[in-house]
Amino acid sequence: MTPPALLLVGHGTRDEAGASAFRSFVAELGAAHPGLPVGGGFIELSPPPLADSVAALADAGVRDFAAVPLVLVSAGHAKGDIPAALAREKQRHPGTSFAYGRPLGPHPGLLAVLERRVDEALAGADRAGATVLLVGRGSTDPDANAEVFKAARLLWEGRGYAGVEAAFVSLAEPSVPAGLDRCRRLGARTVVVLPYFLFNGVLPDRVREQAAVWAAGPGGGTEVRCADVIGPAPELAELVMERYREALEGDLRMNCDSCVYRVPMPGFEDRVGRPQLPHHHPDDPSHPHGGHGHSHAHTH
Repeated sequence: MTPPALLLVGHGTRDEAGASAFRSFVAELGAAHPGLPVGGGFIELSPPPLADSVAALADAGVRDFAAVPLVLVSAGHAKGDIPAALAREKQRHPGTSFAYGRPLGPHPGLLAVLERRVDEALAGADRAGATVLLVGRGSTDPDANAEVFKAARLLWEGRGYAGVEAAFVSLAEPSVPAGLDRCRRLGARTVVVLPYFLFNGVLPDRVREQAAVWAAGPGGGTEVRCADVIGPAPELAELVMERYREALEGDLRMNCDSCVYRVPMPGFEDRVGRPQLPHHHPDDPSHPHGGHGHSHAHTH
């Protein structure tokens, strides 16, 4: 009997190297689990579209899917766009079922990889003299931004760094330059800028560029080193399989304690109960969008 397929869902990137890394990761997972149908696709920007991956698995006889969002925090894509995409695939392929897994971070396995990336950037230098600036994507969802700060605190605990601060490359403050300013004001002599991203792409490149511009600017006295992204580490593969099993076996729910669609958060009160309207994904030509009278309730 064919087990439920593992369906990896990525957002997509305009950076071909990043998209290629995702595709390679999917292929490696499939090779490591030969008895398990494995596929993956993007909701926008990069091939293959999620619809093509689902169609290929369905044509091969798969009826049940466990989708794991390859994202670190539960922001708009994980809460709205990906569930809406899965709902469309269920409509396109009658008789199929889709379980939906949790986002990936923060998780002890990924924190171990982040620690390794910092050590690689330090190249033998003492951790006690290094401050880490963990840089997330940034979101208009305060819950998602708080998850980056949570990851930063967990990374600090017990690892002997001078400190760990958090910043964002888009949509939220503090920005990368503001985060570096804070590190300097706190007395940092060496800062390791650590992109909180799974794979390389446009935004991790922007993090490095902004860090380089800041380091070349006025002030001086602070050494800036840039670490690598998480990448296709063994811990990431193990975590994806953990999320796959959770989706199949558990009563799995997103964290709703601080979700702006359920709880009135200061400055976001108007979002409580608001229907989710996933934005248009041009790679999916049959996307039934809100402009056509369709919407998707936020029911995580």
